[in-house]
Amino acid sequence: MHDDDPVLQTLMPATHDLGGFKVHRTLPHRDRTMVGPFVFFDQMGPAHLPVGEGIDVRPHPHIALSTVTYLFDGAIDHRDSLGTIQTIEAGAVNLMTAGAGIVHSERSPVIERAKGPPLSGIQTWLALPDGREEIDPAFEHVAAEALPVFGDARARATVIMGSLWGKTSPVTAHAPTIYADIVLEAGGAVPIDADADERALYLVDGAATIDGRPLEKMALMLLKPGIVATLRSEGGARVMLAGGGAFATPRHVWWNFVSSSRDRIRQAREDWKAGRFATVPGDPDYIPIPDVPKTVSYP
Repeated sequence: MHDDDPVLQTLMPATHDLGGFKVHRTLPHRDRTMVGPFVFFDQMGPAHLPVGEGIDVRPHPHIALSTVTYLFDGAIDHRDSLGTIQTIEAGAVNLMTAGAGIVHSERSPVIERAKGPPLSGIQTWLALPDGREEIDPAFEHVAAEALPVFGDARARATVIMGSLWGKTSPVTAHAPTIYADIVLEAGGAVPIDADADERALYLVDGAATIDGRPLEKMALMLLKPGIVATLRSEGGARVMLAGGGAFATPRHVWWNFVSSSRDRIRQAREDWKAGRFATVPGDPDYIPIPDVPKTVSYP
């Protein structure tokens, strides 16, 4: 890394084969737990599942975080213990705030299964800030057409959360957050400003550079604080921009639980084992506590 290199750190993904599709996970990472409030960053697919099949993520619990689901292709039925039933399609946002505790499931819609469902998108978890980890659980859905867009014919940036390029998303942000989906055509470019404490770029597809430095596909590349840079593509690309305010207090991650307190995570584990979480109406199945979870924070 040279002094003029805009990239501070590159996080390569751990890839998990979930049967029919792969998930590429860059957060949490052995070398870094968070980027702004983002404590979990998964790329789902791209995949095309066989006719009659689909994803079936059985009911499972969360605490002290918000899940943000954003699809490039396909659809997912969300159900939760608040009684929410919501289908998310490409370009829309599902924001589920766990707070003191919530349970949800994610399954392919019946109509999608009948034709062999596509699946492609990003799912992230955002830690709730100090003093707000135990807020009441909530859910909101924001349609694709409600998200603001910046750009021109060769560069289109959708602001998923926060304020960027003079545009502000209607999606609730519990902590300072920036999150955007940037689609570049051949020769397209967008500025990346320095407003957020921590910022990272993730190349979903194609090829792009940041101030001439090539992005690595499916890697989360953290930018140096304070720099203003330009994201460009000569042949076309899709890039996610994620970040926000730095957290003063570390967050711990174990399975589906996030908290500033390890004791709180232990309590959540016991509560799930004992059946003390609320259930999901119409979806009585559940995922038991694993002996060795795939999602853990690193010391």
